[in-house]
Amino acid sequence: MARAGEAIAMAPVDVAIARIRAVYQGWNRDTTVTQMRSDWDTAFGGTAAAVTCERISAGGVDGEWISAADATKDKAILYFHGGGFRIGSIESHRHLIAQIALATGIRVLAINYRLAPEHRYPAALDDALAAYGWLRDQGLKPENAAFAGDSAGGNLALAAMVALRERGLPLPVAAVLMSPWTDLAATGASYVTRAEADPIHQRSMILALAKNYLGGQGDPRDPLVSPLYADLYGLPPLLIQVGDRETVLDDSVIFADKARAAGVDVGLEVWDNMIHVFQMFGLPEAQQAIVSIAQFLNRHLQAERASS
Repeated sequence: MARAGEAIAMAPVDVAIARIRAVYQGWNRDTTVTQMRSDWDTAFGGTAAAVTCERISAGGVDGEWISAADATKDKAILYFHGGGFRIGSIESHRHLIAQIALATGIRVLAINYRLAPEHRYPAALDDALAAYGWLRDQGLKPENAAFAGDSAGGNLALAAMVALRERGLPLPVAAVLMSPWTDLAATGASYVTRAEADPIHQRSMILALAKNYLGGQGDPRDPLVSPLYADLYGLPPLLIQVGDRETVLDDSVIFADKARAAGVDVGLEVWDNMIHVFQMFGLPEAQQAIVSIAQFLNRHLQAERASS
C-alpha cells in the first residue's frame, strides 16, 4: 500500500487508456470529422523507429512504403489501418507499422483508403483492392504478399480477400488481424459481457460507426461489409490477436470458430487484460504480440533479410 502523499504508478495499459480518453474527451457534438482526424493523428502519429518512409500512389491510392534498411525486396505486407472507417491514417499508425516492418524485415505498404462519411462503402474496399492490384502489377507474386490490419483495417483485409476469391483472383499467402471488426451488426455477447471491462468502445458507438460507413440503406450483414457473415472457404492462414477486455472480443472469437469450420488455418491469441489494438501503445504485451506477428509472417512468407 502506498504511503500518504506517494504517487501510485499507473499500469502501462492504464496509461494507454488515459491517452485515448484524453482525445475522446476533447470531442463534442460540434467537433468536425476533420478535427477528429487531425486530433487522432496528432495524438498517436509519428515514430522514432529506424525505418525509411516513401510516399507513393498505389493504383491511385495514397500510400507509403515503410521499411527497415535491410528489408527484403521481393516480399511485401499490405497494411490497412483502423479507425472505424471514420478516422485513422498512415500517420496515426506509423509507429505500429514501423514495428512490424522492423520485426519482420519485410517492406510494408500502408494505404490511406477513403473514409466515411465522405466516402461510404464500398470506397474503402475498392481502394484496398486497387492497392493490391497495383502491387501485383509491380511484379509482386501472391505467395510473397501478406495482408495486415487492425480494427476496421482487419475488416478490410478480410473483405478484400473474400472479394478476391469471389473474382477468381489470387489471394495473399497469409493475413494478420489485430482486434478485427468483423460484425458491423454488433451481435456478439461480448458487447454485453465486456461492456464494463472495455474502457473505450461500447455497442452504441460501434453501431454509430457502422451507420456512418454504410449510410441509411446499407446492410451490416453483407458479407463484404461484415466478414463474419461471409463464406470463408479458401482463405489463407490467419493470425488473430485480440484483447480480453474488448467489447469486440467475439468479433474475433466467433469469426475464428467459423473460419476453422470452413477449413481455414487460424491462430487466435486472446491477450489478458488488453484493450482494443493494444499493439499501438508501446506496452510490454504489444512488443510480445509483434514478435508473434513477425514469426507468423516470416514463416508464411519464408522471409530472409537482404544481405548488407
